[in-house]
Amino acid sequence: MTNRAWHLMSRPAGMPTMDDFALRDAPLPELQDGWVRVENKWLSVDPYMRGRMNDVKSYVPPFALGEPMQGGAVGKVVESRSPHFKEGETVFHMQGWREQAAGPAEQFNKVPPLPVEDHQWLGNLGLTGATAYFGLFRAAQAKEGDIVFVSAAAGAVGSAVVQIAKAKGMTVIGSAGGADKCAWVRELGADAALDYKSGPIVKLLTEAAQALGSGGIDVYFDNVGGDHLDAAFATARQNARFAICGMIEDYNTGSSHAFRYIMRIIAARIMLKGFIYTDYLPEMAEFYREMGGWIASGQVTSRETVRDGIEAAPQAFLDLFTGGNTGKMLVRL
Repeated sequence: MTNRAWHLMSRPAGMPTMDDFALRDAPLPELQDGWVRVENKWLSVDPYMRGRMNDVKSYVPPFALGEPMQGGAVGKVVESRSPHFKEGETVFHMQGWREQAAGPAEQFNKVPPLPVEDHQWLGNLGLTGATAYFGLFRAAQAKEGDIVFVSAAAGAVGSAVVQIAKAKGMTVIGSAGGADKCAWVRELGADAALDYKSGPIVKLLTEAAQALGSGGIDVYFDNVGGDHLDAAFATARQNARFAICGMIEDYNTGSSHAFRYIMRIIAARIMLKGFIYTDYLPEMAEFYREMGGWIASGQVTSRETVRDGIEAAPQAFLDLFTGGNTGKMLVRL
């Protein structure tokens, strides 16, 4: 049976290009006892994948050159030799960037019985939403009444942070690129939306905090790094907490320049914590319960940027770095 998969053919220097990828046949292994075969329906493309294209030690191993790439996916079981799965069941897993996946049953997870569309298991009920939830409540220890600043607030994780924070009684300042994205951030409930393309972000954030009467921020949820992180240092209130989720501004340069105001980390007793959502896997039941309730009540909604066909995956990924997505970027097969 045919199965096409994207392979990483060279390690990018700076911004990746289409020449770094190749779409090739990837024959599926013969199904063994305890295995399942899945036809993928939705693929996730996420900024963290850029780090896996480098041959460096990180929290996930690098992609192997000449081998199929991996990423989040949702699909349907089309063949099962495992007593734990039936044909037709919906699963999510990490064998994305390909049309079909096969492997031991423990590599696949049945979706919980919630009345949501399948792609939500890659978005607000998947890696995206869990990253927002645990970053906000565990890494940043956010609480009711906090002033929260979130960068890339029109992105997949950022838009979830905005809504979760509002659901828990926080004041939210979000940044996004352009008037349309800022308008959507305000629709999500943000108390202020900053267009970082309109001026220096440190000036915009300072003015927004003053207008809200706080004079500063208690929590920063960092998806960007760079100037946004520097602005958060500059406006942090006493005992501010920063959840360092991603630094997309620096992924293709390998360095950061966000240290003009770092001395404030001492005077303001700022706490910085890097994290990934898998740190909190034992608490996923709590996440599903809370996020499922917010989605059901309409307190948390989503917007997706969808590209069609396996052929679209690399360009969809590259577009993450130029603001080509509003909300979650997905590939529909």
